[in-house]
Parts: sequence; structure tokens; C-alpha cells
Amino acid sequence: MPVNRVRLPRINVPLTLGILLLLLVTALGAVGPYVYDTELGEVGAVEPGLPPSSQYWLGTEVQGRDILALLILGTPQTLKIGLIAGLVGLGIGIVLGLSSGYLGGIIDAFVRLVTDVFMTIPALAILIVVASSIRVLSIEAMALIVASLSWMAPTRAIRAQVLTLRERQYIQMARLSGLNSMEIIFQDILPNLIPYIAATLVLSVSSGILAAIGLEVLGLGPSHLPSLGMLIFWAQFYDAIFRGMWWWILPPIVVLLFIFVGLFLISMGLDQISNPRLRQQ
Repeated sequence: MPVNRVRLPRINVPLTLGILLLLLVTALGAVGPYVYDTELGEVGAVEPGLPPSSQYWLGTEVQGRDILALLILGTPQTLKIGLIAGLVGLGIGIVLGLSSGYLGGIIDAFVRLVTDVFMTIPALAILIVVASSIRVLSIEAMALIVASLSWMAPTRAIRAQVLTLRERQYIQMARLSGLNSMEIIFQDILPNLIPYIAATLVLSVSSGILAAIGLEVLGLGPSHLPSLGMLIFWAQFYDAIFRGMWWWILPPIVVLLFIFVGLFLISMGLDQISNPRLRQQ
């Protein structure tokens, strides 16, 4: 008699690896305060300029702050900026992309015009001007500043997907059955875009973190709060490389590398789920 083999579900390798990397980075900020004294991240808390040792695992910097304590405190702040900026930018992109792609006409022409105009504006220059004009910059304010110029790419991407979906046969049947535009958008189109929206969210979070790091490295971030970008800024400000203090600038770069690689792998995995051709390959 033939033996019935149980077919196990395939593991999405990029998605799994990406989630593991992000969980590792998240654990640094979530578990770190319970296993390491984060008060060592205060100015003057430790002896300045010490290399890594058994007492200070990643060494200290010239202001008398422990590097590992700064990483534990700063990693959640950087992830928070990216998450808020990604959610806000993607939220605007979903509303504009759905409206433009499905309704068409004047609405589509107006959204495309506004999106194209904003795409031509040098985003970094605008971000620098806005960030430099605010005296006390909080994490939330910085995330909203980044999000204000990160909605264009999601808008164009979602609009392109809606343009292909609205011509499908089941959408035509929904129109003939008497459903209005809002019902079709939320009941038939939006559910089919969820995997694609999830992949776009990951890319938006990555773009938000990258833009925030760019501002922070220029010294335009929240200087009163620890973050990975501000840690790199202070390392540059005090010439850590020329002083041979590699332990000051290398750890935040490694953490950022883990974040970006993890987000890229998650985006790749979600793209394989939403794209049938990639899933077959």
C-alpha cells in the first residue's frame, strides 16, 4: 500500500531570517535594561575613553558614557522613529493610492500631479530646513517630519496595484451587483493588497530610519535623547576614528546593519508571498 506522506509547509527563508534579526535587535532594547545598568549611559557616569573590558563590555566614550548602555537606550528610539514614519507615510499613501487608482479622472490627475511635484523636491534639503528650525526636537516630531516626505513612493506603488486590480473580473461583478466605490475598495480591493501593503510598510520603515539617521548624523536629531544616529554623530564630533576609538562608532553601525538587513529580508519574504511568480521560483 502506498504510504501517505505528510507535506510540511515550506519555510519562507528570507522572512524567517529577517524576523529573527529584528527580534535580536528588539531584544537588545527590551531585555537589555534588565541585564545591564542603563544608568551608565548618563554623562559622567563612568571613566571616559576606556576600551571594551569585562566591566564595560563595549567600552566608554569621551563624555563618560557606557557604549552598551547607549545602544540599549538608543535602539528602541531609532526603531520607534522608523515605525511611526513608516506607518504615517504608508497610511497617506494607502488613502491617496486607493482613491487615485480606483476612482480615476480628476482625482487621479490631481494625485499624480501632487506626487510628481513632491518627488522632484530634494527631500533631504527640506528635512534639514524643517528639522533645523525646531529648537527642541522629540522622537515623535522627528518621525512626523520624516513621514511628511515619505508618502510619495507608497502612493505610486499602491496606485499601480489598484490599476491592475480594478480591471479584474470579480471587480466588474461587484460593480454589477450594485456595490458602491467605497464598498468595492474596502471589501474587494484592499484585502487583496494586504501582503503587498505589508511589504511596502517594511520598506517605508527602512526609508524612515535611513532618513532619520541622515538627519541625526548631521546633528539635527534630538540631542537630549539617545539614538543610534546621535551616537554616530557624537563619535564623529569627537573624532573617534582618529583617536582609535573603534568601539565607539562600530557598534551602532553593526546594529543598523542588522536592522536594514532584517528589514530587507522581511520585504523579500513578503514579496514572495504577494507575487505568485516569485513564490513558484
